[in-house]
Amino acid sequence: MDYLDRLSRFAAELDFARLPSRVRAQTAWILADSIAAVAGGSAEPELRALATTLGSTPGSATLVGLGRGASADVAALVNGTAGTFLEMDEGNRFSRGHPAMHVIPAALALAQQRGSDAGSFMSALVAGYEVGSRIGAASRLRASMHPHGTWGTIGAAAACARLAGETAPGMRNTLSIGASLTTATSKRTMLEGGLVRNTYAGMANRNGLLAWQLGHSGFNGEHDGVASLMQGIVSEHFDPAEVLRALGDEWHLEQNYFKLHACCRFNHGTLDAIDRIAAHGPLPAPERVRGVAVTSYAYAAELDDPAPRNTLGAKFSVPFAVATRLVNGSSALASFSWDAVRDPRVAALARKVTIREDPAMTQRLPHERPARVVITLDDGSTLQAEVGANRGDDALPYSRDELRTKFMDLTTRIWPDDHARAVLQATLELADETGSLARWAALLARAPQQ
Repeated sequence: MDYLDRLSRFAAELDFARLPSRVRAQTAWILADSIAAVAGGSAEPELRALATTLGSTPGSATLVGLGRGASADVAALVNGTAGTFLEMDEGNRFSRGHPAMHVIPAALALAQQRGSDAGSFMSALVAGYEVGSRIGAASRLRASMHPHGTWGTIGAAAACARLAGETAPGMRNTLSIGASLTTATSKRTMLEGGLVRNTYAGMANRNGLLAWQLGHSGFNGEHDGVASLMQGIVSEHFDPAEVLRALGDEWHLEQNYFKLHACCRFNHGTLDAIDRIAAHGPLPAPERVRGVAVTSYAYAAELDDPAPRNTLGAKFSVPFAVATRLVNGSSALASFSWDAVRDPRVAALARKVTIREDPAMTQRLPHERPARVVITLDDGSTLQAEVGANRGDDALPYSRDELRTKFMDLTTRIWPDDHARAVLQATLELADETGSLARWAALLARAPQQ
């Protein structure tokens, strides 16, 4: 039995009800956080236009936050796209990507199509998360690749196969087919603010669902499509032993991170350092800042555009993140809006921010994502701070109250407070026997408030 046989058996036989209570609880919060990101992203005009273009034919799968249904493949694509629009979806520092958002939309769409129960859906979520994240952690994607749409497609395929009750051989075939349906995603899209980047997770969900549909219809993939993909096509390294490390004993979903800063995770160390400065006294007025020097790891140093062309580009710019934090006093959604992008005060300050790599900091990945910030004022004095672990990591987690507040902030973009609270409660109840998937899905189907 090789690594893929063992992984496939694990995913096919995973039973949510038998998982430790702490794992079930964490899964429910990951689901809640992800649904909030989808709901919040559904308010964006480009997303609504896409849903109108693709979702004209009614179906049984919910377009979350839009108040209507669509076919399963359209719902998987649209909801997966919505979930990455605000750059608020959870992630995993070991897989260096966002496992949940590559799994949940596909699993939800298929569960609604099949009339599945809560236990099957939650089992599929965990199976897909663990499969995708472990493959990501065992790989080293090419430097020019964006992680969205790559190994996440295989995670979505695993979730769909588990939901459909595939045996281990069927699961293995689905994973290998899924590997052939990944997307050649470019990192430049995020750095240049190319909105097509927001569809990568959506396409991964749609293609993961397609992988199961193909396998269920009699199609087959390579004997080991995962290794073929990861050993030289999109990835320069693949370690099957890492895929299986502590499988069933340690859970990647317990090693995830949640986000409160509304931007790329590579900005978060820098913003955490500014928050640390702010904890010791008021931040300086923007006009008093002569310059800001940021030192961080390699991936953060790539985010060096001082003049992003749109809100997506702003979320992938350290200079912009620093400037909007100092000008607006926050790193929440409003600080990465079009108003912030067009603010001349933010633009002027961003030009005074520099970012460079410290190779010693890069060596501290993935256990830490360090950053050092030095703010030089007009009188020559400096304010500085340095961080290692980022807030939201399992090593420095946000409180449940902070995650609850985030959930409400995102979902009340489209729903009234009482409905948003009902959605959160119903989501958390899916972790135990009191939860109903049909009731929860009906809550997600509510139309946006005008």
